[in-house]
Amino acid sequence: MNTRMGKLPSPTEMRFQSPRWMACGLWTLCCASLLFGAEQPSRDLTVHEWGTFTAVAGRDGNAIEWAPLSASTDLPNFVEHFSNIHFKVGLRGTIRMETPVLYFYSPRNVTVTVHVSFVQGVFSEWYPRAVHIEPSEPLRNTDLRQLRVDGSIAWSGVTVSPNLSGEFPREARWNRYYAARETSSTGLSVKTGAGEQQEKFLFYRGVSAVSLPLSARQKADGELLVKSLDGSQLRALILFERRGERIGYRVVDRPADETVLEPSELTGTLESLLSDLESLLIDQGLYPDEAHAMVKTWRDSWFEEGSRLIYLVPREFVDKVLPLTIDPAPLEMVRVFVGRLELVTPATAKAVKTALASNDEIMLNKYRRFLEPILETVGGDREARQDPAAKLPSEHDAN
Repeated sequence: MNTRMGKLPSPTEMRFQSPRWMACGLWTLCCASLLFGAEQPSRDLTVHEWGTFTAVAGRDGNAIEWAPLSASTDLPNFVEHFSNIHFKVGLRGTIRMETPVLYFYSPRNVTVTVHVSFVQGVFSEWYPRAVHIEPSEPLRNTDLRQLRVDGSIAWSGVTVSPNLSGEFPREARWNRYYAARETSSTGLSVKTGAGEQQEKFLFYRGVSAVSLPLSARQKADGELLVKSLDGSQLRALILFERRGERIGYRVVDRPADETVLEPSELTGTLESLLSDLESLLIDQGLYPDEAHAMVKTWRDSWFEEGSRLIYLVPREFVDKVLPLTIDPAPLEMVRVFVGRLELVTPATAKAVKTALASNDEIMLNKYRRFLEPILETVGGDREARQDPAAKLPSEHDAN
């Protein structure tokens, strides 16, 4: 039998080839380590987020600048916030980012770091305590249009723990904040400078001066012209109106870049609207209990007196304005934001002016935090524009 053997390398050849073999081996091990190391911690981790962008449309349909934090807070006292109340009250921007919450899901313990940036914005409230807030001190100028540094917030040592024991913080009085906990998400334990804090989610809020991805201008005939401004595909629009106990709404799924909406007749029911809205949120990727928790959280705010355009914020816009990084990266990350664009219609202008003339505090209280931009849009007496809510009771008194 003829057996053929390859030529063995000489000692000199082995001396030069060994480093190559070792380098290739090390490179292979590194690649495997990176591949499996990055995949291992996050293979079971899922993150879902929802939040709200609130703005007010001016005469041209674009979001106008206003002071969204002028009213008293609607959050529990354990939530952290700016310590300088004078800065907070004077803060002016185009968007009030309200109650984004980050839900985490994992069948086993996993510890993550979370970092969120906010273009031309600042974070005003958050919980649990963050390890980093930028800017760390109130700005000298409360006009965010002049902000040259984007805001940021970060949490480290966030342990997603399916077997978490203990109770989440809670106060005796009702607060919409607690409705966001009504999901099957995994509990969180966060190591902070104030000790370990537990919550069902990561929560934050803020204000920004960025432009919206759309405009909504009222035409002379009463129709509403909605335009996409940045090329983003609009997912859904809801034109909503409430006058006393009567409500009306009109839903447009996947609208064109320019869409005209006729005023809705006040013959709708809140129950059907809530069902339609939850279905839209689920279609965007939220779990049913998350969609229900979101609607329950904002039910008393989204559907109050007045007219507004409710829309699903394009994911591209959310990622651009609010970049989110989680380490290790989750296998799935869903971000669903609802936009609320307040519309100063002739009916709203008339209601506010009449209430001011008759000192109708009950009616004025329904428009409380939007009184300033409403009066700036339609005109009004100078004193009322400067301090339109001065005569009103505080939100806590109203509750």
